[in-house]
Amino acid sequence: MAEQRSQTFSGFWLVYLRDHAKWQTRACHYTGISCAIIGVAAAVVTGNWWLALIGILVNYTIDWSAHFLIEGNKPAAFGHPVWSALSGLRMYLLWITGQLGPELRRAGIE
Repeated sequence: MAEQRSQTFSGFWLVYLRDHAKWQTRACHYTGISCAIIGVAAAVVTGNWWLALIGILVNYTIDWSAHFLIEGNKPAAFGHPVWSALSGLRMYLLWITGQLGPELRRAGIE
């Protein structure tokens, strides 16, 4: 697990990427994060904060299922929830902007 192998966020980030080595796992994370963003945005627009909670729960359900069923490891969020959430958002933003490839290569993936 990423949180057990690094004492710095920079080190955690590289291990986090290795824990998401399969493109299918990353695709599930992108889907989950998108659900969370939509849920939070809908909550802001409607004032119904249950939508944010539902979006976040859908996110974690998809993410954790991908780890257990596709990647075959445990989610980093179990041991380092803040760094894991930040790393997930970072991975998502780098993917959206087309800048994830160099980071994956730096982590020894692809």
